[in-house]
Amino acid sequence: MADKEGNIDAKDFGIGIEQKHEGFFLKGCQNLDWGMKSRLARVFNPKSGHAVMLAFDHGFIMGPTSGLERIDLTINPLLDYADCIMCTRGILRTLIPPTCGKPLSLRFDAGTTILTDLNDETLMDIEDAVRMDAALLASMVAVGDPAHEGSTIRNLTRTVDLGMRYGIPTLGVTAVGKNLVRDARYLALASRVCAENGANVVKTYFCEENFERVTNSVPVPIVIAGGKKLPEMDALTMAYRAINAGAAGVDMGRNIFQSDSPVGMLLAVRSIVHDAQTPEQAFKLYTDYKNTHKA
Repeated sequence: MADKEGNIDAKDFGIGIEQKHEGFFLKGCQNLDWGMKSRLARVFNPKSGHAVMLAFDHGFIMGPTSGLERIDLTINPLLDYADCIMCTRGILRTLIPPTCGKPLSLRFDAGTTILTDLNDETLMDIEDAVRMDAALLASMVAVGDPAHEGSTIRNLTRTVDLGMRYGIPTLGVTAVGKNLVRDARYLALASRVCAENGANVVKTYFCEENFERVTNSVPVPIVIAGGKKLPEMDALTMAYRAINAGAAGVDMGRNIFQSDSPVGMLLAVRSIVHDAQTPEQAFKLYTDYKNTHKA
């Protein structure tokens, strides 16, 4: 306790000056607790309001995907260029250096693989997520899957409940069933269901037509999944169109680590997401980097 004698009387109370109330830069997140906002501000750049997330959690259902056979050789060199990493706890603990300083979007669910019917999921222990300093808890929702829609929505609500208790935001990940079309009507439905059930951020797919209907119908930030490998210009155009339609970021995997210049591609995506570069400008950045950093 401070010594009561010798203290200088407090006098600078700023009387007549209204106290500043700083708003939060992400939509739908103004009323979250301080810890959740702090974690979100690590994932999303407060200046641009956007995020470039590097996803390499594919192995939890697909095994050693092309480009992820040796994560220490293919992913670790990319860490400096991403705003956030998305992976499983097994890969995090065995291969990702804790000195990388990147916030973690933790794959919080696990279940069936590509060898069986997908979407039969369970959740991991929230205390393990706390031990790993997770910034986001990623939980998948299979809207429209007759067998697993209910169970995956229950997983999402459980994740939200646990996240609120421990101050970790939830990333609701929309899954697309085999019989469903990736159009604005479906994606808006699936994304809105995630937000209605408490997801603080939603990851969904981009659609060519009316994607702004998806972003405008969801009251929290949306990041788009990269999906399957595309030609670099196509992937950059997709990122550009998504950001201009209201997305708050991208969560790309195969379009980065399966590129012939992963660092160049990641830099190009960053230039679109954070610097409002056009696809043509970003593609030039990618090709310039590739041509000057040949193996």
